[in-house]
Amino acid sequence: MVLFLSRADVESLVTMREAIQVVEAAFLEQHEGNVACPKRSIISVDEHEGFAYYMPAYLSKTGSLAIKIVTQFERNLKQGLPTILASILLNDPETGRPLALMDATYLTATRTGAASAVATEYLARKSSHVVGVLGTGGQARAQVRGLREVLKNLTRIKVYDILPKRAGEFADGISRELSLTVEPVETSRQCVENSDLIVLATTSRVPVLDGDWISAGTHINSIGVVGPEGRELDDKTIKRAKIVVDTLEGALAETGDLAIPMKNGIISKDGIYAELHEIVGGEKPGRTSQTETTCWKAVGLALEDAAVAKMVYDKAKEEGIGKQMEI
Repeated sequence: MVLFLSRADVESLVTMREAIQVVEAAFLEQHEGNVACPKRSIISVDEHEGFAYYMPAYLSKTGSLAIKIVTQFERNLKQGLPTILASILLNDPETGRPLALMDATYLTATRTGAASAVATEYLARKSSHVVGVLGTGGQARAQVRGLREVLKNLTRIKVYDILPKRAGEFADGISRELSLTVEPVETSRQCVENSDLIVLATTSRVPVLDGDWISAGTHINSIGVVGPEGRELDDKTIKRAKIVVDTLEGALAETGDLAIPMKNGIISKDGIYAELHEIVGGEKPGRTSQTETTCWKAVGLALEDAAVAKMVYDKAKEEGIGKQMEI
């Protein structure tokens, strides 16, 4: 028997606070050497402008053996569908038998927001209270939810999107949900300037900001476009920032934000400060001054999915949620 969990089931079983806790624990487990998390396999579906990512992980301490299949198809917006869709298969690490198949679209957004929240705890100034968000798709909502949990002084959010209507709707919804001042702005520069923390959640192929707009001491969470040709960050930002990644191998291969400036000699591999597990595990310090610019550049790591999926499964069994079915 396999437990099937719908998106509604998953949404009812995981909170952002819980996700942050298990994702941070997963990075610590990785640092302790108890995680197998190979580089994900990527299939390009060129004729439909899409990608499929296959992401396995095993967390021995947590007892989670899982694989996620996530697809990213930008044309879906025209059909009223999410650009990112995902599912996770969870297996019993003792026998290999399938335990659960669950929708992972909401889970993917939540674990990504949770990972950024963990990075923010270690890299952002504790006094940060103004956040600028560039890109207001589905991922941006999870990012803000995560920041709400770790930025105790958060009071104001500025949002910018190339689609002003979407930015306005996002601002209205988040303002009601989190009881914060959330306002759309007319330009990306207005969004970036005088912000303590900047969130980039775009699908851009060219930089969406200018490093000169960024104030000293700002923290950046860049979690948008994946692919060696895509960029959110400009060379000036990459050169000045202390860069932390989820996986060095994946970041160098899968994001143009690092691959392009590295190819052009703007930075070297040594310019990447750390993987997040090194900071969570205490091997390297996070923020070391109030004036340094820090940047979390994420491409997504399967250990995050496996950790949250195991928590969801355990809670579903405890609460009797989902449908047991033969396959």
